[in-house]
Amino acid sequence: MRLWKNLIVACAVSLLSAFTASAADAKDVKIGFVVKQPEEPWFQDEWKFADIAAKEKGFTLVKIGAEDGEKALAAIDNLGAQGAQGVIICTPDVKLGPGLVARANANQLKLMTVDDRLVDSKGRPLEKVPHMGISATKIGEAVGQAIVDQIKARGWNMKEVGAIRVSYDQLPTAKERVEGAISVLKKNGFLAQNIFDAPQSKTDTEAALNAANVVLNKNAGLKKWVAFGLNDEAVLGAVRATETAGLKAADVVGIGIGGSDASINEFKKSAPTGFYGSIIISPKRHGYETALNMFNWVSTGKEPEKLILTSGELATRDTYKDVRKQLGL
Repeated sequence: MRLWKNLIVACAVSLLSAFTASAADAKDVKIGFVVKQPEEPWFQDEWKFADIAAKEKGFTLVKIGAEDGEKALAAIDNLGAQGAQGVIICTPDVKLGPGLVARANANQLKLMTVDDRLVDSKGRPLEKVPHMGISATKIGEAVGQAIVDQIKARGWNMKEVGAIRVSYDQLPTAKERVEGAISVLKKNGFLAQNIFDAPQSKTDTEAALNAANVVLNKNAGLKKWVAFGLNDEAVLGAVRATETAGLKAADVVGIGIGGSDASINEFKKSAPTGFYGSIIISPKRHGYETALNMFNWVSTGKEPEKLILTSGELATRDTYKDVRKQLGL
């Protein structure tokens, strides 16, 4: 009997010690979350949800903005010097892939990517690095379908509509999104010669506006337009350009991607604009789940899935509140 009592006590002490050690280990875990545009609402939301994971699990989250390649590499060195064990990054340049992997290895950091996937010198994805992203092609197809639905709903002649392809082809995600939209347009009878490229120098509204202005000035004969691009900002720039050109909101269908604050503000305007909708992609999983996956990797050795792709939902002036609620925003 005494032997059994001793065994029970020993097991209880062992379990308590394991629990205490686990709690202590969580406090010792430090994870970096590096983003390319820290001022953008999307990345701020990712950080917000990552913070929630950190508070729930008790680890330390270090948030760093890295607007260029040099700062991204420096951020990894910084985290290594702080004694971090892992880093999640949305890099400003996906071609930095091999360099970022090497720098993370040198600092003994586990590496995950979010949003933009790293590529090698030949543009091939670094499949060994765990990644959470968005199915860019499917998101683009959703944009294309939403545009087609509106063209039909408005009774437009598909052959008399122009399309502004606000492009940023140096970013693979951007190219995949617009090509996904174009594929759906073409399948539904949209004329290829009526799709006009509007390359933007940066991924913001002003650059998109300038690019779209060029297209509209060269094709003034077309009176009905649709617009799509990498994100909400790209499409909002195109919509502003149509307004400058004197087009009415009823003659424009712009579908963005992201569900950004800029798109929500557009929906809140007293009268509808040419910005019809946005495919909202939730930053919750991209922030919370990546942080949780990295914590589990560091603390238990359980490596995340190599590739996790999330999707989005179309939100319009009439539906955006319900869609945001469904996505936990």
